[in-house]
Amino acid sequence: MAMSAGEMDAREFGNLIGSDKVEGTAVFGPDDSKIGSIERVMIDKMSGKVSYAVLGFGGFMGLGNDHYPLPWQSLKYDTRLGGYRTGVTENQLRGAPKYRDDRDWNWGDVGTTRALNDYYGVPIV
Repeated sequence: MAMSAGEMDAREFGNLIGSDKVEGTAVFGPDDSKIGSIERVMIDKMSGKVSYAVLGFGGFMGLGNDHYPLPWQSLKYDTRLGGYRTGVTENQLRGAPKYRDDRDWNWGDVGTTRALNDYYGVPIV
């Protein structure tokens, strides 16, 4: 039996959420200003845990966005804002590791992910 969209939404108020609900969600900086939105999540194949959220930032109306991988643990969902909050400021984001399109980022390169985690001060697990 299929569930209506309202029933599905109500069921996602627990600890789990579908990736399609995360994608497009706004991300707010420490001052409650919107700094971008989540374009995708990157899931570790072995552990099944979300490792990174790719933040779209810059551009105009989604066009020309740069893509900024953020460590998942740097985001906390804020029900008041209806989006994710991060302690990363817009200035920090401007100097953060980024890519223009998927061909510019090698997720399998340990050095790249180490530099990313170092930038945000996140230990490699």
